[in-house]
Parts: sequence; structure tokens; C-alpha cells
Amino acid sequence: MAGITICNMRILRMKDNINVNDVLGDYSLTLVDSLDTIAIMGTQAEFEDAVERVIEVVSFHQDNKVQIFELNIRALEMAVNLADRLLPAFKSTKTGIPYPRVNLKKGVPPTETTETCTAGAGSLILEFGVLSRLTGNPEYERVAKRALKSIWSRRSQINLLGNVIDIQTGQWIHTASSTGAGIDSVFEYMLKAYILFGEVDYLNMFDEAYKALMTHVRDSSGYLYRNVHMSTGSLMSTWIDSLSAFFPGLQVLYGDLDSAIRNHLVFYNIWRRYHAIPERFDFYQRGVDLPFYPLRPEFIESTYHLYTATKDPFYLQVGEMVIEDLNNRTRIPCGFASIGDVQTGRLEDRMESFMLSETIKYLYLLFNEDSHINKMDSNYVFTTEGHILPLPKRYLRSPGRSDKKPSIKENHGTCQKYQPLNHVYKQNRRGNNIHLPVKIDTSSIPYQPQSDYASEIVGYTGSETPPVTNHGFCEVPTVATKSFALTFGYPNINKYFDSHVKYTTSNLIELIGGYLAKSVSGLRLEVVNKGGNGYIMKGG
Repeated sequence: MAGITICNMRILRMKDNINVNDVLGDYSLTLVDSLDTIAIMGTQAEFEDAVERVIEVVSFHQDNKVQIFELNIRALEMAVNLADRLLPAFKSTKTGIPYPRVNLKKGVPPTETTETCTAGAGSLILEFGVLSRLTGNPEYERVAKRALKSIWSRRSQINLLGNVIDIQTGQWIHTASSTGAGIDSVFEYMLKAYILFGEVDYLNMFDEAYKALMTHVRDSSGYLYRNVHMSTGSLMSTWIDSLSAFFPGLQVLYGDLDSAIRNHLVFYNIWRRYHAIPERFDFYQRGVDLPFYPLRPEFIESTYHLYTATKDPFYLQVGEMVIEDLNNRTRIPCGFASIGDVQTGRLEDRMESFMLSETIKYLYLLFNEDSHINKMDSNYVFTTEGHILPLPKRYLRSPGRSDKKPSIKENHGTCQKYQPLNHVYKQNRRGNNIHLPVKIDTSSIPYQPQSDYASEIVGYTGSETPPVTNHGFCEVPTVATKSFALTFGYPNINKYFDSHVKYTTSNLIELIGGYLAKSVSGLRLEVVNKGGNGYIMKGG
């Protein structure tokens, strides 16, 4: 925190500061973004007070340029006024893909770029679709659906999407395909649009996209989802980003629970290693690529969905770990500060609105099983910004869910409910509960082999053996490793190479990092003890 002042009021009217206005927009975004968090965690009176403040204070008649995607996913409550200001982004584009930004007062600036990311252009259908159903104005849903279909129609022959596209030419600018930044929520909105609206076209898109991701983006281990070229599936980089931590939650929603568990374990071990998730992690170097953590919710979101599906108490332990780290590393008197470097702990004077609208909300729902949200069994989804978006059945359109069949008949399975082992207690004469030994339930995630495998992938070496009972730990016996050295009559072969003495034997050649024995024909081996430090095997 040296050299940084935390809890200063943000300077108003910083129109040239893209870090402030490109997302925040000068329209009380945090207040708008946190409304349903207050509804879930607060009281009726607190929620009504927040709504009144929004009505009194918030105005979208601002001479500011904002991102279409960022604003759409946060401000549905004043939706009609806002959506009408966003619609100019869809006009005058040959592809139907919207401009990435508009000026809320003046429309699309003449100098606005024609390059937009896949997620930004393809993740509008939930909010715009619901708005059309509620208002009876089909224009909002029409333009959002056209944008999504336009992007999907430009997928590669192996059904992968790129990351950045030109809205006028329809040409891909950045051809990397992944589940992370710039592309992530387009998959989320395909599946959730089907869940919310019941239209099979959206499921067909997702089925094909998901199959391509599992074939080309997921690596052979089944744990990593990489950045690959959209046309060939060849590796383009060796890092994964923190935004892709949302994908296990989407896999839970799709019913592919085994893949979700493996994917989540990678981010779990990254968090354990750094007590946060860096923006990028290099899985080849096993280290940080971009070190900052802006309090993102995606890992917690997936943890919540996995616990909801499995009821494995392991995911409650994950949530507890996250809460402790957030409180210890980021909590300050005025809120929570972003981590500028997960390795040094340096903080930045910034708290994104998603900290309140998503990160805190998912943690609260993870531990509050009695919340009415966790008991809802109706037609609703969480948007990509963590807002609860319901749609009553009377707003659904024909043809309905049962009139068509999905194009891909592939069963990914359904989430098997986890049955935790009940602890057995017995009361002693004083009335106190005594814990009795019970059979170990090795079905819980920490006891599974994939947990160790995931920690190895990210280079985490500080794993602890999970407790077996309240009274002890399970110890794995340590077996001494014997080391051997192979020599050909010289006590130190390095000495001869280092001193430039030519070694004429053709059976031994020098390679980078060592030597290669081309032939051991007739070699006799003798094991020699090295005084407690292993053995030497030498030939005569």
C-alpha cells in the first residue's frame, strides 16, 4: 500500500479518464448495480430506500461515452430510458453487430471504432429479450438476437468463435478462441437464453459451441481451457485468465458436472497459491502473467453453483477461504480495494461495482441455504453481472420447449446429488456430545485424485492432507527416494567436458542438460553407497 492513498473520493467529471468513464459512466453505477444485492441481503425498507435513491439521483442523459455491454448488464431497472439510448449502436452496421460504445446523450460518436469483442456484442439477449417481453416492444429483442446470430454465423469450420470482430466487414480481427476474456459470456447467454425463453435455437447454438470447446479448447488432461486459433485449434498462448473461472458454473448448469469439478480445481489451487486469482496465470511457466485482482466474482460464482449441485462441504470450505483472504487482504474502512499485485499485496484505490453486485452476493448465497433465492424453482437465471432475471411463463412465446428437439443428442449427464456422511455423536453423562469415529467419506473432492493433479498443474506445493476426523489427520507414509548415477570409469565426467578434453568414446554424447549413452552393451553395473545420500551405479 506504500505510495497509494486509499478511500479518497473519486474525482468527478474526469471525462478523459477511460478507466473511470468507460465502465462507470458517471451515472451512480454502483448504486444501480447493487440493487438486487440489497434485495437479497437487506431488508424491505433498505431496498425501497435504494430504489428511491436511484429514481431521484440516476440520470442517463449524460455527455459520456460508455460501453454498450457494461451498461446493458447493470441497469435494467431503468431499462426503457436506457435501452432507447443504446439502440443507436445497432444502427448503420452492415452485420447487425452493435458498436461497442455510445454517447448516452449524442449517440455513436463519428470516430467510434468498428472493432468489438465477441462477448460485448453477443451478450445482450437476456436483458433486451426480457425488456421486449415486458414492454411489448419487440425491437430490443430483435436487435440483440440478430447480433448474436450474426456472430454465430461467422464461426469457423470447427465451430469456434474469435475474440474481436469488425462490425462493418464481419472479419475477425483477433482469432483467439477461449472461454475467457472477450468471449466468455456469449456462451453463457446462449444457454441461459434457452433456459429463460425456452427457444431451442439458443440451445442448438450452445450445443455446437460447447462440443467445439471441449474438442479444441480443453486440453487433453481435461483440466485446462486454453487460447487456441479459431480455425485450427492450435495453441496461441499459455495463459488462462480469471474471467474463465465462470465456466465451471456454466458447466454445472449444462449438467456436465465432472468437467466442472476439474475446471474449478485449477482456479481453486491458483487461489490457494496466491490468496486471490491473478488476471492471467501462465500454466506453462506455472506463474503469474498479469498480477492484479480486481475482486472478480467468477471463481466464487462457480463455487456457489458447484455447492448447489453437489452439497459437498468442500465448497463451503472454499468459500470460507475466500472470505478470510478478502477480509485479510482487501478490506479497508470504506469498502474493499482491488489488489494491484497478488504477489506483493499492493492495493489500488478502486472497487468495481461487481464486488457488491456479484462477489458478495454469491458468497452470501453460498452460506445462506435458507435464502428464498436458493429455494426458487421457477423460470429465472443469473445474468452475467449476477442479477436475478425471472420471466413468468405468460411471457414465453410459441413454439415452446417441447415443440422442437435439440440438434445435438449428446447426454452430458445430470448433476448427481452429493450425500455427505453424517457425523455420529453420543452424549456422555454430563450431556455433552462426543464425536464417534465413522467411516471416511472419500467421495468428497479433496480426497479425489483430481485434486492432487490440479495442484500439480498450477505448481501449488503447500497442500495439506484433509482431516479424517475431528481428532487427527491422515498421514501418507514417506518413502525414501534412491538416486543413482551412471559412470563409465571416470569419477566426474563433467570435469572432462568442462576442461575441453576430447572424450573419444562414441557411445557417450553430450546433450543440452546432460549426456546420452548410445549403447550399454556389455556394461556391468555395481551399486555403491554414497554415504547416506543415495547410490552410484558404475560400470566396469
